[in-house]
Amino acid sequence: QLQLLESGGGLVQPGGSLRLSCAASGFTLNRYSIGWFRQAPGKEREGVSCINSGGGRTKYVDSVNGRFSISKDNAKNTVYLQMNSLKPEDTAVYYCAAAEGPLVCEGSSWARRPFAPWGQGTQVTVSS
Repeated sequence: QLQLLESGGGLVQPGGSLRLSCAASGFTLNRYSIGWFRQAPGKEREGVSCINSGGGRTKYVDSVNGRFSISKDNAKNTVYLQMNSLKPEDTAVYYCAAAEGPLVCEGSSWARRPFAPWGQGTQVTVSS
């Protein structure tokens, strides 16, 4: 069974940092690109970041560019999202999702490509 499990969310003050993890089971990530998405209450889900199957190409939404960093450890079958300089507007449930192939993250519409499986999500709350 293909599964993704996120962890690392929590409550952090503005300006703080968190590192989210996305661990895969039932399949190996070296053939899959991984996207991080988030959904805040009352808002549509948005694509935050993407890393291709080889780990050499990354993509970020403008609002997190320069603050978030995505990385992939194929040996650990895990993708990470390092989030620095967090802002209250980063508060959301964060999800990771997989899509097979090296070109998933290409283009401005990468977040609308069919991703599966999805993780269950982890809550990130940025508040003082």
